[in-house]
Formats: sequence, C-alpha cells, structure tokens
Amino acid sequence: MRTELFDYDLPDDLIAQNPLPRGQSRMLVVNRPTGTIEHRAFSDLPDYLASSDTLVLNDTRVTGRRLKARRENGLAAEVLLLSPYGESGWRALVKPGRPLRPGKCISLVGPDTEVCATIVAETADGGRILELPDTIWRDRIANWGCIPLPPYIHRQLARFEEERYQTIYSRAGGSSAAPTAGLHFTDEVLERILELGVQKTAITLHIGVGTFRPVRTEEIAGHEMHSEFVTISAASAETINGTSGRIIAVGTTTVRALESSLNPDINFGARSASGAETPVCSERAMPFSGPTNLFITTGYRFRAVDALITNFHQPKSTLLMMVSAFAGLELIRTAYQEAIGQRYRFFSFGDAMLIL
Repeated sequence: MRTELFDYDLPDDLIAQNPLPRGQSRMLVVNRPTGTIEHRAFSDLPDYLASSDTLVLNDTRVTGRRLKARRENGLAAEVLLLSPYGESGWRALVKPGRPLRPGKCISLVGPDTEVCATIVAETADGGRILELPDTIWRDRIANWGCIPLPPYIHRQLARFEEERYQTIYSRAGGSSAAPTAGLHFTDEVLERILELGVQKTAITLHIGVGTFRPVRTEEIAGHEMHSEFVTISAASAETINGTSGRIIAVGTTTVRALESSLNPDINFGARSASGAETPVCSERAMPFSGPTNLFITTGYRFRAVDALITNFHQPKSTLLMMVSAFAGLELIRTAYQEAIGQRYRFFSFGDAMLIL
C-alpha cells in the first residue's frame, strides 16, 4: 500500500502549541459499526463505558531530558538523554552527530556547573553511549535541561509546566515522549469510570523518539519500524483476560503493547505490512517483557483491543496507519476532515478521539 494514502492537509493553526487544562479537551467519537461521528467533550467518556469493560493505560513516565552541551572545540552541541546505561552512563542522541564519535568528550551544561562526558560507543540506531565520572553524576544530570517535546511544538515548557506533559498515572520512568491520549484524564474522570464498575489496569511501553519519524518510503512495506520496550505483568494480563466486556485501550502505545504480547515472533521483525500469518491465541494479553518493533497497518487482525482512545496523528505517520487499520482508512479520512472542519486541536496537546 502506498504511503501517500495516509497524507492529508492540516492548517498550521490547528497544531496545538499549548495544553488545555486537564479534562477540557473535545472528543470526536467514531462508531465503527455505524460509521457515525459525534462531537463530545472528553469529560463525557464515562457515557460510553460499561461495567463489564476494562480500561488499559500506559503508565510510562517521560524521563528524557534535552541538555545544552559544548564540543571539545568549544562549538555548541545538544544532547537528548534517553535512559541510564550501566552504573555511570546514559543512552543519548547527540547533535551534531557526525563529529561526536566514540572517543570524543562533550561538556554537558547544567544550571550552575558542567561535567565532561566521554562518548564510548555508537548504538545501532545512531545514538551514543555517554560515560559520566560516576553514578552520582549520572543521576545528577537526569534533572538538568528541559523535557523534550515533539518537533511540531515550537515552544518549550517552563519547569512548572512540565508535569502537564505527564499523565496523572505515570509511574515507570523511561520515555522520551508522553503517551498523549492519557494526558486528557483527570482524577475526577477516572473516579467516575471506576464507579461504573469498569476495571482499570496498566501496561508499560517506553516511547522512543522514533515515534515521530514519518514514513518516507513510497510503499509502507519498505518502512523500517522503530523498536520500543514493553512490560506487561502477569497480574495485568490476568485482569485483561478475565474481562467479559470490551478492552478499551488508552493510546496507540497501549494497542502496540497488547498486540505485541500475542505475537511470539515480535522481536524478529514482525509486521502486519508483510502479510505474514499471525498465530491464533485465545488470550487477549500475555505477560511480556522485551522490545517490540510491531508495525500495525492495513490488514492487521486485532486480537486484544475493542475500542481505542487516541489523539489526532501526523500525516504519513505509523500512528495514523495504526488507527486507520483499526477503524478503516475511509472512515478515518472522514473523521479527520470533520475534525479539521470543526477546528479540533491536533497532535500531542490536542483533542481526543474515541473509536468504538
């Protein structure tokens, strides 16, 4: 299938640059069986849930930090910390990449001091392993710099605003970006959902910067999907598998985690675009811990998820391809044009979509 089928025109002023107060987003409701579309508020979400349902959340927390740096020749550089590595290191992305090779030192600039890090290795995805003097320095720089935001957001959050880019239920640190479908939830909305008798459980998928990488190949099948780390506990899998009603996934990351747990070949390039057969499994989730490079697009047979809460996604993105696989490309095209016409807010800080 051609990538251009997932392109659309979006006015720049519909790309949300600032988050609304939690719970005040709009929600476009798409009903797959009937093809109908409704315009609601996110606070109306409980109206669409039943006591037999289970809500599955991604409890990852953004811990990536963007730091200013200096190269050995004094020129400016930038470092994006991704995750701790060993006793005194970090996995990171560096800019500019070409001159910052293993063996080079780079000075990381903090609020009142700086420290020299040695680049000891280059990772398979083009990142770097930075070695700090000791564990104390490794942990200290985790609080430097600023939280990384997607490239389409042209402002930086102040320190006091950073918590707005975390879900209220975030727990497991390790992401470079937020699972943005969860940013809409408030304690009050969650309480109303639980009062209905809906069960709630969590999985963890740590989101990498690759989530913002567009598909640049002419054919979807030529795209190399990025890998992200998933953890699904035995307790969460048991809750999901014991659900008599629907599994409501909060975010595309939750969908990817659940569907990955059902595919034992996921670490070996499993992807729906290849047309490969997927194994039959009577469960809806399995305990799982490891990387996934699952690419969900047209033709994928969903086995874990019945409904999806998500945001509006970038043109030609793997996330748009996933929701199109879930709801059907034509219905998603119609829904997106409706959202544009009604001036919904798009992308990470934008409004929500509920696909039933």
